[in-house]
Amino acid sequence: METDMNGIESIATERRRQIEAEGWTPEHDDAHKGDELPTAALGYLSAVVYPDENAWCVHEQRPPADWPWDAKWWKPDNDRQMLVKAGALIAAEIDRLDRAAAQEDPK
Repeated sequence: METDMNGIESIATERRRQIEAEGWTPEHDDAHKGDELPTAALGYLSAVVYPDENAWCVHEQRPPADWPWDAKWWKPDNDRQMLVKAGALIAAEIDRLDRAAAQEDPK
């Protein structure tokens, strides 16, 4: 666990890992025009915020019902890591929205 980093550093490191290790590049993220990225973030966040209601997601390694992708991409961990993953997914969505806005208004 990377507890020697603060939250922002951990989220940035996870986002970099998503891009470099998983291949979730900005171009890939741009294809997710629905709510897939924030919905995935919400899955991790919900597992932390509502542990009793979502214990099966963590213990049985099954994604929440609204998980936007194949179950193999649901990778629960300890609370801190799930918050880091959620933060990285939110950052990816913010960047996607920014790129989309820039294309609409290319000043």
